Amino acid sequence: MVELHEWHRGRLIDHIQLVVRDFDACRRFYGAVLEVIGVPIIDCDGFFFADELCVFPGEPLTGRAHIAFQAPDEETVQRFYAAALRAGGRDNGAPGLRDYHPGYYAAFVLDPEGNNIEAVFHGPAKRSAPSVVMTDAS
Repeated sequence: MVELHEWHRGRLIDHIQLVVRDFDACRRFYGAVLEVIGVPIIDCDGFFFADELCVFPGEPLTGRAHIAFQAPDEETVQRFYAAALRAGGRDNGAPGLRDYHPGYYAAFVLDPEGNNIEAVFHGPAKRSAPSVVMTDAS
């Protein structure tokens, strides 16, 4: 097990795109689990997005993905898991501590397309900011 003293989030991933067969089922699923985490979904013409995640219907399917959402505490991980199962997700690892590093508390579900979706709380930490905010430079 690796002992980490510092984590950086919000600077590595620009976006994640999923191409899905059942767009409506995925919209319900991600709407339910992201509401628990507190991240709103923006519906657009033919796709939706939430921060760095973009979901589009269509072919060809590009394969299974693993996406981990940050959670502010263990209770949110538990609520995420329950919401995912109610919204059509399938269990892929109930909420609990993992051996990845001390304090790593996570739950895993498979979305309607079989993607491995995780909510993780890394333990108590102080954030320098709630999120990175970008604005138009003009």
